[in-house]
Amino acid sequence: MSLRLILIRHAKSSWVDPFADDHARVLNERGKASASAIGQWLAAQNYVPDVILCSDSERTRETAVLIIPALTPSPRLRLSARLYHAAPDTILDLIRRQEVQTVGVIGHNPGIGMVANGLVQEAADHHRFNDYPTCATTVIDFDISAWSAIQSRQGKAVDFMVPRDLIGTSAQDIE
Repeated sequence: MSLRLILIRHAKSSWVDPFADDHARVLNERGKASASAIGQWLAAQNYVPDVILCSDSERTRETAVLIIPALTPSPRLRLSARLYHAAPDTILDLIRRQEVQTVGVIGHNPGIGMVANGLVQEAADHHRFNDYPTCATTVIDFDISAWSAIQSRQGKAVDFMVPRDLIGTSAQDIE
């Protein structure tokens, strides 16, 4: 049996109020469009997680809420304060506790990008993989039977997508 991991960085958040609490920052319009586009892309590719582990920040929650409606069956959403700006070891610890076949994680950089880079045998063939921009999504397959066995450099990067490749951007889209 193989396992699949889908790592998603939250979509672009608003900086309208630079003094707002970081945990409470919401998505801007571009971020909302990006999260919806990633949800549609995941569905079109049949990359549907059984569960999505998600930071409890407002921007990660909003990202999840915009992705999930495109997915069938709808994954269970599990919010975790531990994923808020989590280090790679924390993210891996939460993944290792899962018992489903396909796990999604919605988190923050640098942790989520570091996990993606650390788990794959070979980096995804995309010029944005190493800097992992907002709403970047990596699909990684593992030839293991339990998440508890996950190790560095063990996964195969099956796919990588950034919203800009799906919907592009223009000056009016950027907040």
